[in-house]
Amino acid sequence: MDIESYNLGIGARVKHPTFGEGIVVDMDVSTLQVFFKGDGDREISRSFEGLDVLESPKEVNESIGIEDVKSAMKSILKDFSDLSHVVDLGDKWNGGKVVLVPGNPDLQSKEIPIDTFFHKIVMVRDRLRVLEQNINAHDVLTDSDKVNLQQYISRIYGSLTTFNVLFAEKKDHFSSK
Repeated sequence: MDIESYNLGIGARVKHPTFGEGIVVDMDVSTLQVFFKGDGDREISRSFEGLDVLESPKEVNESIGIEDVKSAMKSILKDFSDLSHVVDLGDKWNGGKVVLVPGNPDLQSKEIPIDTFFHKIVMVRDRLRVLEQNINAHDVLTDSDKVNLQQYISRIYGSLTTFNVLFAEKKDHFSSK
C-alpha cells in the first residue's frame, strides 16, 4: 500500500527498498522515525515514495499482555547482551590483585584489581559465545565454513581454561568442548 493513501501512525509496519521491513516508532510533520532490525533507527522523509505500508497501527493487535512484553524483553536482552548471566569471582580472590612484573628491572610493575581482570575475562568469554551464535546463525556460511570457524573458537576456549581457577562456580568454567 502506498504511504500517501494509507493511515500511517506509530506502530505501523513498513517496507523500505534498502532497509527492508521496519516499524514506525516516532513521527512528525515531515519525517518518520523507523526502526529496522538490521539497521536500527532511520529517519525517513514522509515524501519518500519507496516506502510501503504493510500494516497500519489500526490493524496491529493491541491486546499485548505483560507476559508478551516479558517474553519480548528476554528475547531482546538475549540477542543484544554481552553478558548472559552474573558470573561470580571465587571468594578466595575477593580484594586480590594481579601483579605483572616485567623481566626488565628498570621497568615498573603493573597491578590490576583482580575483579577488574576477572570482568575482562568474563567479557571475552561472553563475546566468544555471541560470535559462536552469530556463526551458527549465519545464512551465507556453508556448514563446512561453520565447522572450521567453530574449531578455532573451541581452541580459544581451551586456551582460556587457565583462568578457570578464578570462577566461583564450575558451571562458568571455560571448556574446549
